[in-house]
Amino acid sequence: MCGILAVLGCVDNSQAKRARIIELSRRLKHRGPDWSGLHCHGDCYLAHQRLAIVDPTSGDQPLYNEDKTVVVTVNGEIYNHKELRQKLSSHQFRNELYVLYFQCSLVSFHLYHNNMVIMQYEEYGEEFIDMLDGMFSFVLLDTRDKSFIAARDAIGITPLYLGWGLDGSTWFASEMKALSDDCERFISFPPGHIYSSKQGGLRRWYNPPWFTEQIPSTPYDPQILRQAFEKAVLKRLMTDVPFGVLLSGGLDSSLVAAVTNRFVAQSAAAQQWGSQLHTFCIGLKGSPDLKFAKEVADYLGTRHYELYFTVQEGIDALEEVIYHIETYDVTTIRASTPMFLMSRKIKSMGVKMVLSGEGSDEIFGGYLYFHKAPNKEEFHEETCRKIKALHLYDCLRANKSTSAWGIEARVPFLDKEFINTAMSIDPEWKMIRPDLGRIEKWVLRNAFDDETNPYLPKHILYRQKEQFSDGVGYSWIDGLKEHANQQVTDGMLLHANYVYPENTPTTKEAYLYRTIFEKHFPKNAARSTVPGGPSVACSTAKAVEWDAEWSKNPDPSGRAALGVHAAAYEAAADAKTA
Repeated sequence: MCGILAVLGCVDNSQAKRARIIELSRRLKHRGPDWSGLHCHGDCYLAHQRLAIVDPTSGDQPLYNEDKTVVVTVNGEIYNHKELRQKLSSHQFRNELYVLYFQCSLVSFHLYHNNMVIMQYEEYGEEFIDMLDGMFSFVLLDTRDKSFIAARDAIGITPLYLGWGLDGSTWFASEMKALSDDCERFISFPPGHIYSSKQGGLRRWYNPPWFTEQIPSTPYDPQILRQAFEKAVLKRLMTDVPFGVLLSGGLDSSLVAAVTNRFVAQSAAAQQWGSQLHTFCIGLKGSPDLKFAKEVADYLGTRHYELYFTVQEGIDALEEVIYHIETYDVTTIRASTPMFLMSRKIKSMGVKMVLSGEGSDEIFGGYLYFHKAPNKEEFHEETCRKIKALHLYDCLRANKSTSAWGIEARVPFLDKEFINTAMSIDPEWKMIRPDLGRIEKWVLRNAFDDETNPYLPKHILYRQKEQFSDGVGYSWIDGLKEHANQQVTDGMLLHANYVYPENTPTTKEAYLYRTIFEKHFPKNAARSTVPGGPSVACSTAKAVEWDAEWSKNPDPSGRAALGVHAAAYEAAADAKTA
């Protein structure tokens, strides 16, 4: 990951403004501690903080075409750069305009002015963005007519914010902290969108069939699904720096580790750093994740690291976590804190890139509340809603928790081709059917249930869903609630609707997080970037309607799905017996 900041069309182009841009860009230095760059052209500024994953000795940004009339600053990586280069080299164009030329680099766009690969912007249009396969956000400026475009990847894996200044300027930044002080209004840049100065605003460039929530009918083919995921993992193993896998011992991270382990010897990094895969897990001592992660690591033969934290250490980190992840959403903060602490320890070992398992639960209906989905139509529509909101929750957490310490997180489940494959399956196959022996995410588990060459032990492959904030240790959430009870009085919560009329916190824990967030981001535009509404076990507000009892227990923890979550069910039964 890198940090980008662009300010276009500002009134002030003085030395003081340049100094201000540099100051704001430094707020993103944690995202790109390896180098920084700044381009100034009249009233336009493009700044970049670089995290070097591929070709660390070059590829500094901003990047230019040959005559430096076009400049771009990019955060992310493009996996199909070689295919795009081949396609571009076969095109002949009448005029010499700029081209996005992906020259042997995953993490950076390289722009060149080349007669063989010239892209005529007006003729070819902005549709080239849909050709990109990867995670990215970028701002591109054509200095000849001062036009610019900005875009964000299909799912919103990389963060991007869009803001407007009182002087008529337009701002883009990887994190809100770089523009929140200087913009009167700002929003989270919507995933799968492009902002064009020529066309005057935002429009969608990513329009897959599942986005309209139409019910698919393609039969389930486990081999096609498995191959699509293996391809997604393999794409993400190109790096010139040490890397590893975040392994919680649950299905998703274990599959990422298992597939990565089969391909790791083929990666470029293996030649420099060794072919043994490094895996990492964090938790309170005795937590479920630590136990299962070690079992998976032993099975796969990885070099495994068990990292520990205490409830108090997590509480002590809350303010820093909220500053970095830029949200007051309860679920996100609960899960971000151990990930934030883990990332710091991973970075201390010299690792700069990790693979992670985000996205599977949204695609396959893996959260435990999906047990109550009344039919396949509502099941599918809920998965669509969850994927559309990933940039506000799990993508935000995974990216910003790791980027806080200069680590890049890659998420193969959110590969564009894999999502299209998985979301085309008739949702009847995804439905949880105990009568047929199908638990949550059965289609994924079954696809990797190989008797002749097992990917994972059976009990890991069929382990019940455990949300990350639960899996690190059940006392973590209990400790957070107790801490909030000590910090927030009954009177404070009673008057919460007056203090915070928008997205009013309904629990003391939520109230505590909101006060910390408001201290760092006090503008109304900032609080509006955070979603709200009731949720149980990470559901959307719509899915809360599936069970009348859930409205009485609107907690986002997986344990809130009583009668579904086995550990919670057993604990409740034990408590009743006692």
